[in-house]
Amino acid sequence: MTILTSRLLTPKLCAVLLLLALPVVSVLGLMTGPVSISLADILSITLGGEGANSQEKLIIEIIRLPRVVLSLIVGALLATCGALLQGLFRNPLADPALIGVSAGASVGASTVIVFGALFAANGMLLGLAAISLGAFIGAIIASVIIFRLATGPQGTSVATMLLAGIAISALAGAATNTLSYMADNDMLRRISLWQMGNLQGASWESVGLCALTAGLLAVLIPRDTGALNAMLLGESEARHLGVNVEWLKRRLIIYSALGVAISVAVAGVIAFVGLMVPHLIRLLVGPDHRNLLPLSALAGSILLVAADALSRVVIAPAELPVGVVTALLGAPFFLWLLVVQRGRS
Repeated sequence: MTILTSRLLTPKLCAVLLLLALPVVSVLGLMTGPVSISLADILSITLGGEGANSQEKLIIEIIRLPRVVLSLIVGALLATCGALLQGLFRNPLADPALIGVSAGASVGASTVIVFGALFAANGMLLGLAAISLGAFIGAIIASVIIFRLATGPQGTSVATMLLAGIAISALAGAATNTLSYMADNDMLRRISLWQMGNLQGASWESVGLCALTAGLLAVLIPRDTGALNAMLLGESEARHLGVNVEWLKRRLIIYSALGVAISVAVAGVIAFVGLMVPHLIRLLVGPDHRNLLPLSALAGSILLVAADALSRVVIAPAELPVGVVTALLGAPFFLWLLVVQRGRS
């Protein structure tokens, strides 16, 4: 099928380049911050040496290492979910934040924060699990509404999808503002940080929850890469090739909602990672989802770690929310995509 052959790099070469960039960006993420730590000290700490002082050891082990690992996993989840939604809608403009899925997850998380303080009182992990469940329910509801509105007998309408996303985001914003009005100061701060996208609260508990989710999706999603490739030809053609299209849609919605929900629960709304990364990887290696999904996960990890490191130095010694950095990168990219889409039309 010629639809799977257009690419600038071979998948193996792209994977090698990304695997080489990943440790470099991760080390830069460990080095960057209000307290600059040298590469030698980082190697000493991570390898169990005695070269670094106790303060630097605490900074790496308690603050920066879980933050970098969380950035890696969240970036992979967001990029993978973006690629799934783009494959489902058959359009590169689909993005979890852009079409309202992240906003729905944020409402679910905010609802649990305001009304579910009882869960958080029983411990951090239980509180995080409750917030994640709320975010998942919110993401599922938003995904189903958008999919139902945007999909008709003639396929998926991109204009309807974007308009539905705007409506869902506006409704979610109103709900979140109402919850913020009802919240106390501590709850209001947590909700505000979620809205901006923030990795300051990274912990090994949140890393464990994200890793569990990422591992589950890594097992489930590859089974549908062939069906996603068939969907590129259209729903009717996919049915003729033996794909159960309706069940595939339901699975992809659940997978993407789960990944987005967990990401929102631990890091807030981080926009445009799911838009930029799959589109760029598709330009490099083509639309074959057997290559697109794993390479998007790698590139998403690299992008979010780099954006998080940049957020710590832009207005140092203060810190910019990472969601602001990704929005500053993604908004021009989205406008460029719109121009390209209009030119093709």
